[in-house]
This record gives sequence, C-alpha cells and structure tokens, in this order.
Amino acid sequence: MARLSREFYAQDTLEAAQALLGKILVRRLDGEILAGRVVETEAYVGRCDKACHAYHYRRTARTETLFSRPGTAYIYLIYGMYHCLNFVTEPEVEPAAVLLRAIEPVAGMETMARLRYGDKPLTAYRKKNFLNGPGKVCRALALTRTENGLDLTGDTLFLCDGPEDIGLAPFPVPKKEHIITGPRIGVDYAEEAREFPWRFRLVKEE
Repeated sequence: MARLSREFYAQDTLEAAQALLGKILVRRLDGEILAGRVVETEAYVGRCDKACHAYHYRRTARTETLFSRPGTAYIYLIYGMYHCLNFVTEPEVEPAAVLLRAIEPVAGMETMARLRYGDKPLTAYRKKNFLNGPGKVCRALALTRTENGLDLTGDTLFLCDGPEDIGLAPFPVPKKEHIITGPRIGVDYAEEAREFPWRFRLVKEE
C-alpha cells in the first residue's frame, strides 16, 4: 500500500498542514481498514508558538515525541478524557506537528460508529458530528496514548494520497473546494499565538 513518505512530513509545518487536506488517513485495526479524508488541521511550531506543548524547545516526558523524526504520531490526552492525534513535522529535534481536527469517513464506517457511539443508532445529528473534532476522530479510530510514537510510514497508521492507494474504489469528492484559514481552537492561553491563522479547513464551494 502506498503511503506518504517521511520526506513529506519533513517539510515546513504550515505547508504540511495544508498539504494534508484531502489526504486519506488509514488505521488498520484487527485486520480491518478504517479510513477518512482529512478536512481540517492545525499547525503547531515549538520554536515560536506559545500554543505548542514544546514552545521554546521545552522537553518533558509528554513532549519528547515532538522531538522525534518527522512522520511520527504524537498522541496526547486532554481534559483527562480526549485523545488528540498529531503528525510530527520538520527535521528531527525541531519540535513541530500538525494536529488532526476532522476527517470524513471513507472506509470502515460501521466500526468507527460503534467505537464512537456504542450501540446507539447513527442519527442525523450523530452523523453530522461524527468525526468533526480531534477527540472524536481518535475515539472512532481507537487511538490512545498506546499508539503515541507510531511510525506513520508503517502499517498500523498512515496517510496516502487517495483510496486507490489502499485498494478502495474511487469515491466522489467535490469538484471545487478551497481552504479557509483562521485562528486555532482552544489556545486562548497562548497570548499573541492565539491569533495565528494556523487552522486550515477544506470546504466545498457552492
């Protein structure tokens, strides 16, 4: 199965955050492929970004993964209950990453819905709010801190350009889309960095 190379993740974090939009995130779980199209990301850059866990190169047990080689999964827990998946970017020991905020389901939707909602029916409301948040995505893909540090060029969790790269039939995508930028969510503590327009969303043109 084709997947994004380590060189892809080694690029500038802001460029990577935008280049990841439209890519396919793949999670192999118990022999099944769970996959979704990336539609929202945020960039975090430790050398200059007070919203980054490793701002000013701060190394702790939590942030150590951010100093790993590009193409490593950085997964952390927030509020004691939600996991967030990030893709480590830029050269090794340069702490930076792209936070995955939202995906649209491509494969394994039944399993993802069960992981998200248990036995509850997938109502219109639940479908609308299925994978539109980092904690929701991690729950639907069964990602926890156990997967922190995974190699994104391996077989368990990776990204690729399109469904054909994982043996799936092509699916319809909007003919016209564009990227909307704006401030990141939940970083009000980060002083001037809270205004950085480092949130990127892929939206359909009307």
